[in-house]
Amino acid sequence: MLTSTASPPDPADVHARIAAVRRAGRRRWALVTGGLTVLVVGLFLCRVLLGDYTVTVPDFLRLLAGENIPGARFIVMESKLPRALMGLLTGLSFGAAGAVFQTMLRNPLASPDIIGISLGSSAGAVIAIVTFSAAGALVPVAALTGALVVALTIFALSRRQSTAGIRMVLVGIGVAALLQAVIVYLLSRTDVYRANDALQWIIGSLNGATWERLTLLGLGLVLATPGLIAFGRRLQILPLGDDLAAGLGLNVARTRLGLLVVGVALTAFPTAAAGPIAFIALLSGPIARRLNAGRATIVVAALVGAAIVLAADYAAAYLIPGSVVPVGVLTGGLGAPFMLWLLLTRRTGESEG
Repeated sequence: MLTSTASPPDPADVHARIAAVRRAGRRRWALVTGGLTVLVVGLFLCRVLLGDYTVTVPDFLRLLAGENIPGARFIVMESKLPRALMGLLTGLSFGAAGAVFQTMLRNPLASPDIIGISLGSSAGAVIAIVTFSAAGALVPVAALTGALVVALTIFALSRRQSTAGIRMVLVGIGVAALLQAVIVYLLSRTDVYRANDALQWIIGSLNGATWERLTLLGLGLVLATPGLIAFGRRLQILPLGDDLAAGLGLNVARTRLGLLVVGVALTAFPTAAAGPIAFIALLSGPIARRLNAGRATIVVAALVGAAIVLAADYAAAYLIPGSVVPVGVLTGGLGAPFMLWLLLTRRTGESEG
């Protein structure tokens, strides 16, 4: 009887194939990142230059240089530019936060919207406005505090067994339901003026964009970026599973807690500036993975988030003539069917690995 034995693969050939796959992945990432960057810059310029009051590029550059153009300086420098920058930074931050949570928990539904982090910010702001008559800078501080308290509560309730996957998502959904009830109760007990002040912190809107809020948001992103860089490489190991990650020398609990703090910062600061713009974090991660051939990447998700917010804000501003629809209304309308699609198409046992 004749038998044949397969010869072992040539190590040089194996290394060459691995190197080719890595080069293809880097090329794909570069093309996707470059294309999204061009798209985001184009949407940003459209939001600033076009609309009810159009501005030419030379005039815009003159305004940036400090020149006073009658009738244009206030509209561009105090209204359109802060709004576009707010949309850009909130989109980047929410998109990055979604990628962090979805990759860390290995679940495409594990966005800050779903697990209650965004509602924690909203609840903090609403409690401060309705109960303590807070105003000005105290409201964003309360929103930040609310997000951090909710995140630590979810982590504490989840860590006894495992903070990964479905357990933390379910705990977050329960906490979010409780917070929603608290917000509705407070709004039902207050007067119409305070309820109107609290409305932004429930829907999410760029209508109140100011340079002061942009400063707060920029400071938050500056503080969160070093942590995002520090934990970025570790984030790619977590989808392998806790046991394998620990076998590779990763302190899983400490890494997940650090990523939780970074994700909360990336969620809380834009929420404190513009309110909880719905579903940006949920949409950005899965779209980024599809564009990047199934690979999770924070940079691509952040750019996707920025593109969605800028496009949605432009559409919301001119969707109904004579009325500016809050951007959170439009993104909520887009995000709800997308979440249903994720639930219907997600296979059993599938993770964000």
